[in-house]
Amino acid sequence: MSYNAFKVVHLFGVVVFLGNIVVTALWKAMADRTKNPLVIAFAQQLVTLTDWIFTAGGAAFLILGAYGMALVAGLDLRGQTWLIWGQILFAISGVIWVVILIPIQIAQARESRSFAAEGAIPESYWSLGRRWMIWGTIATVIPLINLYLMVFKP
Repeated sequence: MSYNAFKVVHLFGVVVFLGNIVVTALWKAMADRTKNPLVIAFAQQLVTLTDWIFTAGGAAFLILGAYGMALVAGLDLRGQTWLIWGQILFAISGVIWVVILIPIQIAQARESRSFAAEGAIPESYWSLGRRWMIWGTIATVIPLINLYLMVFKP
């Protein structure tokens, strides 16, 4: 593949990845604000589904395009500060997602299946939700910083 073909793959991954993490946080927050167990349970199911499809899928395209461009262009991935930090930040965001956010989402999805039927939302769901928002915000800001690095290459 050519450099430009890899760039298209990379940019597609960036759009899907960043778009999903920003939009998912918004509609999950809005669903939680309703305090309606059915709305929250449905939103929680979609958080998990869209994370696997769009966050993971976007990350895969993003990585494929990034390393493809570097390979075709002959870039030293350890020779440029912006590339080093880009990889580090992407890895940190990924670790937060895998180690913290996915387990929280799984726990919340499990709880939401119960309270969708019973109607009472337990405090543990709200506690997990607060942790998800804090860590999710961190895991979202990091790729936005990465976006800056990739565009301006300081």
